[in-house]
Amino acid sequence: MSRVTVRYIGSGPYCYANSLAMMLGSAAPEPALIEVLTGSPFGAAVISGITPFFNPLGWDPGVGLDAAIGLLGWTCRRSAAGPDTDAAARLREASASRPLLVGPLEFGLLLHHPESGTAIGSDHYMVVTGVEKDIVRFHDPHGHPHATLPMDDFIAAWRADSIGYATEPFTARAGFQRVSDVDGATALRRALPMAARWLAGDVDLPVQPGSLGGAAAVERLAELVEAGLEPWQHDHLGYFAIRVGARRLADAATCLAFIGENKAAGIADEQARLVGALQHPLVTDNGTTVARLLRRLAPTYQQLWASLPGG
Repeated sequence: MSRVTVRYIGSGPYCYANSLAMMLGSAAPEPALIEVLTGSPFGAAVISGITPFFNPLGWDPGVGLDAAIGLLGWTCRRSAAGPDTDAAARLREASASRPLLVGPLEFGLLLHHPESGTAIGSDHYMVVTGVEKDIVRFHDPHGHPHATLPMDDFIAAWRADSIGYATEPFTARAGFQRVSDVDGATALRRALPMAARWLAGDVDLPVQPGSLGGAAAVERLAELVEAGLEPWQHDHLGYFAIRVGARRLADAATCLAFIGENKAAGIADEQARLVGALQHPLVTDNGTTVARLLRRLAPTYQQLWASLPGG
């Protein structure tokens, strides 16, 4: 098993981890550590047998955010639902000293992004810092500090009708308070039992019929590749799932090594290499290589589970 070598530092779709780091301010750990605490690196899923993700079956960013907040020793107020007027009122309460972590939002309806305007079923998280004359100001971790949108356009995206796991519109978190002083290493160690549960599929959360997790999900994805991906599946993997999956695993490897879990770190590092290596053959339509890499990846989830405390 390869050892962890050069650490990746760069951009990527870590919207909720970056948003939480903004909310916690100077007390925030690195977004990479936050991402690992959410549990996202510890599994794979194919939703309804057709939509692949390199995160655990049953997991979603809301579940992950709540886990990371608690592991880091913080609490916050979560709010959701209500009419548009209530949503607008909550936005108006936000300020630089009282920011609001909002999400999920529909990425495709965030009109400050080029070529937006159509819902695409892609979630996003941002930090609202105020409202001025019906213009919402926010930090968008997708590369847009101090961005703005008209109130009605912001609310349309925040309604999140197209986001599968969003059971309520207008979800937000505010009023963050630190209730205990927890360092990063302690938080990571406390996260390991849940990581093992994610890898084992031992989490009682609702999933859509036909969904698969772990090795079975990766084998299913290999079969989809061999049968020929639909254009939307190809784009989903090429623009999002592969790069975020590889980064999550690379960060997991770094964090596991940091707390001395060297065997688990080596396995996560190998997973990161395998997922990252999918990008070029996918883009160049080399399905044979993509399927081969996926079948090498599949058994590593059981290996990672066995290497963790509680596994």
